[in-house]
Amino acid sequence: MNFLKEIERRRTFGIISHPDAGKTTLTEKLLLFGGAIQEAGAVKNNKIKKGATSDFMEIERQRGISVATSVLAFIYKDKKINILDTPGHKDFAEDTFRTLTAVDSVIVVIDVAKGVEPQTEKLVEVCRMRSIPMLVFINKLDREGKDAFDLLDEVEQKLGLRVTPMSFPIGMGYDFKGIYNIWEKKLNLFSGDNKTSISEGVEFSDLSNPELDTIIGETAADTLREEIELIDEVYPAFNQEEYLEGKLQPVFFGSALNNFGVKELLEAFIEIAPSPQPKKAEERLVDSKEEKLTGFVFKIHANMDPKHRDRLAFIKIVSGTFKRNAPYLHVRTGKKVKFSSPNAFFAERKEIVEESFPGDIVGIHDTGNFKIGDTLTEGEALNFKGIPSFSPEHFRYVNNADPMKSKQLYKGLDQLMDEGVAQLFTLEMNGRRVVGTVGALQYEVIQYRLEHEYGAKCTYENLAAHKACWVEPENPKSDEFIDFKRVKQRYLAKDKQGQLVFLADSEFTIQMTQNKYPSVKLHFTSEFKK
Repeated sequence: MNFLKEIERRRTFGIISHPDAGKTTLTEKLLLFGGAIQEAGAVKNNKIKKGATSDFMEIERQRGISVATSVLAFIYKDKKINILDTPGHKDFAEDTFRTLTAVDSVIVVIDVAKGVEPQTEKLVEVCRMRSIPMLVFINKLDREGKDAFDLLDEVEQKLGLRVTPMSFPIGMGYDFKGIYNIWEKKLNLFSGDNKTSISEGVEFSDLSNPELDTIIGETAADTLREEIELIDEVYPAFNQEEYLEGKLQPVFFGSALNNFGVKELLEAFIEIAPSPQPKKAEERLVDSKEEKLTGFVFKIHANMDPKHRDRLAFIKIVSGTFKRNAPYLHVRTGKKVKFSSPNAFFAERKEIVEESFPGDIVGIHDTGNFKIGDTLTEGEALNFKGIPSFSPEHFRYVNNADPMKSKQLYKGLDQLMDEGVAQLFTLEMNGRRVVGTVGALQYEVIQYRLEHEYGAKCTYENLAAHKACWVEPENPKSDEFIDFKRVKQRYLAKDKQGQLVFLADSEFTIQMTQNKYPSVKLHFTSEFKK
């Protein structure tokens, strides 16, 4: 198959939502349709210890939440589909924001009972800013929830989207009878007893057909006719161009747990969603159809397999063909690198791949050379934009709880910080280590992973810091900077890259410091231009 055809058949998308809206379950059911897994692990049912396929970290299985982005792929109707299942919990939003730099489109999952929740608003805002095409899936229709029209209004108002329903529910909760697929003009009937079988839709292009009354009952049939008529009057017709520009969002209804409405979503998705798109680098726009390879690291994961202590850097291929054992330029270090065993992901299986194409995600074994945001090319110096790094908002001292395991603790901290889940600071005054995170739940994950993956134990102590400010003096030898360092020495630390950081205890302190030392600039991210 030629290069352009390979690009055309790829779809790379992320699934985003508030925790518990059913993202991971939806991911599972998509994999089920793609034949990548044989049966779904009941995410909610702890008696089944399989857990969800995409939640491979032990702590995720225990808590029933996703704390890291999973990368999964499958083939469906000759389309190669790459899914990035993201964490919904706000404490792990950093991982999700980074993942959004690697996707070409997004599916937003909304719980029918809870409607639009705060975390969904934040994530959709990021997608809107980047004009990422979005598709909305309203989940859990077999439960009692809000009226379908009320939900559509809420999605429009709270998320600022312009929606067009592509399917519509017949009844809700206990009265839920099925879905009318507006996109394919098909009727799908729901039977809640068999959760893994998938009903085929009945062709129904003409809703005035009296046969509808026989199938779903007269009352339900009359209601459906009225509702579809109202949809035609109120909502815009689906327009693929507007969807691809991020100006129109198709909405599907279903129940991922019961496998209902998922196939319709998938069928429409492979038809309308974009193939790999051009991506903006700082230097120029890189088209996915260019022959030469470009790609960037959007995620690093230590200990994908605790038995082998392997650390993987996830690379999104932007253009060209990635080949095993071919030399590529690591732009930040200026060194040429080769990869003998690049991985692709099919559900829980990792497979070594010979070549990958734009849109694909490749996992590369990394001994510590890569950082998030690094670029690989065939020689051109390119840097891809918009891979965010956040200033931490929670700070704690790390204490070693087992002095015999100091080496393991420091190695573990070092590797986990490279993943971008948190940042490590070493105080100038006494060398104590401080971990800064965006969300408090991160501390539990770090503690858990240090113990289970590195055999090291740690305890935490609170540090009254408000924000980390990276310090950039106009003149490092000036009296003003020397005075700044003398006065603030108790609050100064070095980050992992050796950059000077001021751990300010309040917004007021930051303002006062900027007024007193105007030649010392304070930045809230480490990525300021040097």
